[in-house]
Amino acid sequence: MNGLTEQDFRALVDSHPRAIMLSTQDSVITYVNKMFRVVTGYCPEEVVGRAPSVLSSGFHSPEFYQSMWESLNESGRWEGVIWNRRKSGENYPQWLTIYPVGNEDRRLYAGVFMDVGDLTASNERLATLAYYDPLTELPNRSLFQEFLQARVKRRREGTDRFAVLCIDLDFFKSVNDLHGHECGDQMLKQAASCIQAVVSKRDVVSRLAGDEFAAIIELDSEEELNAVCERMASIFYAPMMVGHREHFLSASVGAAIYPDHGGTAAELFQNADRAMCAAKLAGRACYRIYSPAESLRSQHQQRLSEALLASLKVARDEFSVVYQSQYDLSDGSMVGMEALLRWQHPLYGSVSPEEFVPLAEQRGQIHELTECLVDCIIQDMHLLAAGKGQGRRLSINISARQIVDGRLEKLLEPFFEKVRQIGWNPEIEITETHLMNLSRRCLDKLRDYGCKGVTLAIDDFGTGYSSLAYLHALPVNVLKIDRQFVQRIGSSGRDTRIVSAILAIAEALDLEVVAEGIETEAQMRMLQELKCHRGQGYLMARPSPLEQMHLD
Repeated sequence: MNGLTEQDFRALVDSHPRAIMLSTQDSVITYVNKMFRVVTGYCPEEVVGRAPSVLSSGFHSPEFYQSMWESLNESGRWEGVIWNRRKSGENYPQWLTIYPVGNEDRRLYAGVFMDVGDLTASNERLATLAYYDPLTELPNRSLFQEFLQARVKRRREGTDRFAVLCIDLDFFKSVNDLHGHECGDQMLKQAASCIQAVVSKRDVVSRLAGDEFAAIIELDSEEELNAVCERMASIFYAPMMVGHREHFLSASVGAAIYPDHGGTAAELFQNADRAMCAAKLAGRACYRIYSPAESLRSQHQQRLSEALLASLKVARDEFSVVYQSQYDLSDGSMVGMEALLRWQHPLYGSVSPEEFVPLAEQRGQIHELTECLVDCIIQDMHLLAAGKGQGRRLSINISARQIVDGRLEKLLEPFFEKVRQIGWNPEIEITETHLMNLSRRCLDKLRDYGCKGVTLAIDDFGTGYSSLAYLHALPVNVLKIDRQFVQRIGSSGRDTRIVSAILAIAEALDLEVVAEGIETEAQMRMLQELKCHRGQGYLMARPSPLEQMHLD
């Protein structure tokens, strides 16, 4: 050994912070160091002279070991995660590096490994930085993928099920933007602790990136997965304390089960991620277990969202506006109309606003959609001018998410001025469910619009939970009764009483009421008897292009 005595060699290897094992080419262990005993529990005399298979967990297939030896022969090295078994019988993941050592007279293989399930097993920070997230001290994406691939390759007789969970913190970016990254980092550390508190010690938790986490959950039965996911979503209901201040987060959780939802690591992770996206679409702060049907819906929505973004950028001629007239129910005169955006896509055909408008809101495209609506109306304005506005109202729908967006005011101010110039009065509609959660800043902005002569209508009234006190405080002029109550009026005494109550509230607050979705003469007569002010629906006029409408 060029002056290095066997005693020196043993002292050097025994003091190494990783476990080391030497074996011959015919798979006989010849030497192990002290850390080997710490990690595996085996004394040297229990393993020297035996095959390395004494440590095998039985999880890996013959193909796995064949691939390992092929890599050794081709490149002279193999490195990766492997599951082995301690003397106690416990299975654990180790990061193993194998390479040949020795000379022409005697060739050995050195196996150097660390227990990657236990950060305290080694003081080597380089290994930690390579495979662990430094903030949360959880395995990073690379190590998680190694874990998952190794777990999928296990071979057991009988049932062997586990699940992959994808956990995404909802609206975490807003925390960083509002309170700074130091606060955000503290919340990420607490989120990691929350996730670890839900799972067992045999499970693997990882921080993939940003506010994305994942876990490999061992299952004794499929039934326990629902309980784990429920706990995972609900543990975030409690506030997090950072700097003596409470902060609230929620989490969307998606799960996929092996082998039902994927036979490979990539399929399993992708389907867990799809389930997480389904939880996001369901309203966040909940969980979803992968469903092929729900996944198809999510994929369709993703493709539709991408198509919507492309159309808004380069194909705005796919969008058009139709108008639905509103009538005075006392004399039948036309008193206004609502502008409704339509989208005709070359692949998806006519896409319903009930589908593409929520998508635009969820994916941050709502301003561009409103911009498109305004542009289409402006193109029609020569027809509106010919029809003589006579003080009629022209109504457009606005998302509550836009109200304090500085771009909205720059878009609407010149548009409203154009509307007034042709003799019409501008009106904006916002759904009741959105109005209930508006900040003071949003309400002040709506009051500004009101002071400038813009009418504000609450759309779909009756579907939310507005209190009378809140309703009185809103700068509102019009209540639009949701169509579900109108369609059952007369046939349902309960819905008739609801409409009557809404009219009484409106009278007390000096508000105007518009009934939506009038489709029959009976509905019309009942609304007239209740003294509803205005109405719109297929009975009186279907939404139509402006050139097909009679505005006189």
